[in-house]
Amino acid sequence: MGIPRRALAAAAAALLLLTSACSSADDDDGTVTSTVEVFTWWAEGGEKAGLDALIGRFGAACPGQSFENGVVAGGAGVTAKQVLATRLLQGDPPDTFQVHAGAELLDHIDSGQVADLSADFGTWGLRDALPAGLIETLTVNGRLWSVPAGVHRANVVWTNERVLADAGVRDAPHDVDEFLRDLDLLRRHGIEAPLALGRDWTQLMLLEAVLISELGADGFGGLFTGATRWDGEPVRRAIDDYARLLDFANTDRNSLDWPQAERLLVEGKAGYQLMGDWVAADLEAKGFTGYATFPFPGNGTAFQWLADSFALTSGAANPAGARCWLATVASVEGQREFNARKGSIPARTDTPTTGFTAYQTGAAEDWRSGVPVPSCAHGSACSQPWQNAANAAVAAFSTARDATALRDALAAAAKQFIRQQ
Repeated sequence: MGIPRRALAAAAAALLLLTSACSSADDDDGTVTSTVEVFTWWAEGGEKAGLDALIGRFGAACPGQSFENGVVAGGAGVTAKQVLATRLLQGDPPDTFQVHAGAELLDHIDSGQVADLSADFGTWGLRDALPAGLIETLTVNGRLWSVPAGVHRANVVWTNERVLADAGVRDAPHDVDEFLRDLDLLRRHGIEAPLALGRDWTQLMLLEAVLISELGADGFGGLFTGATRWDGEPVRRAIDDYARLLDFANTDRNSLDWPQAERLLVEGKAGYQLMGDWVAADLEAKGFTGYATFPFPGNGTAFQWLADSFALTSGAANPAGARCWLATVASVEGQREFNARKGSIPARTDTPTTGFTAYQTGAAEDWRSGVPVPSCAHGSACSQPWQNAANAAVAAFSTARDATALRDALAAAAKQFIRQQ
């Protein structure tokens, strides 16, 4: 890894003290500049555009602070999380890092690797601006540990309107039974796999949506606090519905990531895909406009969220600069500019939607009025080890189709990882 950044920062500080004795300023305007390393996986597309907008605001709001991009590219941050874990263990932390808000931070909190931001939430107006359900999920051991930059919705169904029209499907289904009826109608009209689906975590997303329909928002949330039993009859019914949905999915799902599954939708080989609303920007980039959306049937006003957020490392070389970055992320204008470019929506409910797409504007309204529900598939409801166990369980079910084994595996994971937050 080379010389740890903390050691480099100490050496730089010593150098600044030495040079300040010989010169009245380091910069042309007499301002000493400190570097803030911000660790993300936002390397391209709308994610990078959103990050660039935040960098611009940071530069204006935080004089004397210089942004250092600690980006590690890779879809969904898989590689970045591994690099971050190594750096934290080796005592070489960035000042602040991107993380999915919620339970994904539990291991970092337990290891003392992140700082308490509870007081800052009040200073930055987040306690009043964020939905109460989100504040509740972000709270661990009575404290708040990360600042959400933007929110995506997970429980969204995307359609190919031409495929549906050709099969005579005119309206969105109201419940899972109606959804299954429409899937069967598409198959009888020649669409072999009307439900496009990808590997493990995308399958977990689908199962979660079915569980919300069966259990309701509170009952689903209780699966991750111990208030709802994984081995209960409602979960059994939900798994049965999930199995029926899999019967209409593509058989190569275990080898596809979500963009490859999305291609089935775009090419008219499928009529539906359950996926987060980052799909909108991807479809627009591909020039495909013949789609519509609706919340997963039976989910009602449940808004299953995932949020990109930033935490302050307890060993930050520049904690003051990192807090200025977090204040930028937390600000109304920071959230507006970031999310308008990334395709997500602001976590703050008081943010204007100027410059947003029609979908984003509608999603922001749903966020204000809906019921926030966390997602294990995206780290807001469960820790990373728990998420890994759940992904393995649904991947096994995809081939073995053993409903009892799936329910037992999910119940065992809950027993191992559950904790009161």
